[in-house]
Amino acid sequence: MSTPAAHTVRPTLVDRTFGIHRGEIVAAAWSFALFFCVLSSYYILRPVRESMGVKSGPDTIQWLFMASFVTMCAITPVFGWIVARFPRRTFLPWVYLFFIFNILAFWAAFSAALANDWDYVWLARAFFVWVSVFNLFVVSVFWSYMADIYTREQCRRLFGPISAAGSIGAGAGSAVTGLLVVHIGFQNVLPIAAALLLIAVFCIVRLRAWVESFADVAHRDAATSRKPLGGNPFSGVTHVFSSSYFSNISFASIIASLLGTALYIFTAQLVQSTIPGSNENTQYYAMVNLAIVMLAGFGQLFVLRHLVHRFNIGVSLVLMPIVSIVGFILLAFEPTLAAVSILTIVRRGLGFAFSKPTTDMLYSVVTTEEKYKTKNFIDTTVYRFGDIIGSSTIHGFITLGLSIPPISFIMVPFGAVWAGISLWLGRDYRDRARRLKEVGIK
Repeated sequence: MSTPAAHTVRPTLVDRTFGIHRGEIVAAAWSFALFFCVLSSYYILRPVRESMGVKSGPDTIQWLFMASFVTMCAITPVFGWIVARFPRRTFLPWVYLFFIFNILAFWAAFSAALANDWDYVWLARAFFVWVSVFNLFVVSVFWSYMADIYTREQCRRLFGPISAAGSIGAGAGSAVTGLLVVHIGFQNVLPIAAALLLIAVFCIVRLRAWVESFADVAHRDAATSRKPLGGNPFSGVTHVFSSSYFSNISFASIIASLLGTALYIFTAQLVQSTIPGSNENTQYYAMVNLAIVMLAGFGQLFVLRHLVHRFNIGVSLVLMPIVSIVGFILLAFEPTLAAVSILTIVRRGLGFAFSKPTTDMLYSVVTTEEKYKTKNFIDTTVYRFGDIIGSSTIHGFITLGLSIPPISFIMVPFGAVWAGISLWLGRDYRDRARRLKEVGIK
């Protein structure tokens, strides 16, 4: 998306505050609306998912993560085949429409179970696994599309505000669930999530129309091409094992998942013992999510762009590992629900503010096939493999009789390794960007 006028006219307030140039406002607005709807939909579903995990029992969480991973392994080659055979302008809306149908099917199933007083523990487990798939696929596809339509320079400026729009949507979704769930029941928030995802499909169509009219030739062709990517459906897997760049992104994802899973299991144990009832559990998770997205939104909107420009991507990536190291040390001395909640809010808030959008920027220096196939494989299958590693490891420690304090100390060295990988990725990104610039690729 070329914006030459941005350098010849007086910067607007929007430009000075958020880094959005005049010629980008319309496209940015549709991108904001799209991500707002996607994350608002997910954060209506997420607290329900966490409540279903508690209903299933903390001891079953490792098996739920295993089921999620197996499902990812089955779906990833199917997604690779779709990407290889169908143009992106065709499959992007259909991915979202597919999940809308799924949401409505779960709504009908939960409604029937509750109306007839049926035991729905297995339905709860299926929903837990399904939301895990929903989150990773829907969000991964969104960021692949953003990396297609924006240049590297625009990614550094716009990914922060776009992420902030998602955080605002996540906050809205969390607030809706937190305010309504006790009054209308968890099952009746699902149609709201479906409606928001349908609006997201409309945003995709409008954004595509704008790109067709105003983007530069390279990015217009990438975003609106009627040609499929082609290639091997499994190439996303082979790229990870043949490239140190993608391998290190994968290692960072696995470690992040390990540390996040530890916190998740700690929370599930403490919530089960202190907060009764599915609706009350859902409300607690909704309020925690709301605090997370408020922190994330502030960082994405006002800090990320300046951090990346003033320092580099490596500095942004390393913040979450450092926070994790400090947080787990503190948690070892204060293993309470309040402490776990605070660490979860700070860690995930800063992760969404800095680590996630910066990680997505890493894909602005790779090929189109890698943006979709490799990124999707890392964001889904590799990420869920990290859940398996994390849940199995933490469950093993618990089986050995270890409690939250010693497990927290064990997590600290993993955070240190993650910090080292983050700095390496930042350096490699700069090298790749420089080489692309030398051959004239924006």
